[in-house]
Amino acid sequence: MEKSKKSLGAGFDSVTGRIRRFCADTVAEMRRCSWPSRRQLLESTVLVVVAMVILACFVAGVDEIAMWLIRLVTVRG
Repeated sequence: MEKSKKSLGAGFDSVTGRIRRFCADTVAEMRRCSWPSRRQLLESTVLVVVAMVILACFVAGVDEIAMWLIRLVTVRG
């Protein structure tokens, strides 16, 4: 009975130890990263938003043209 409790406890310590080590390694790795400045982050964000708006307009335009062509082909007059 005593032996089975120890083996269960050892497994728990092993898992928690690995989780702690993973968290510590993650924090250490995040400190080594080079983070963008506030200005670089703002410029990148604006660039992404502008690109998304342009792409959305393009997709909407293609959709409208496709709908017009489909109506032209399917509507019998």
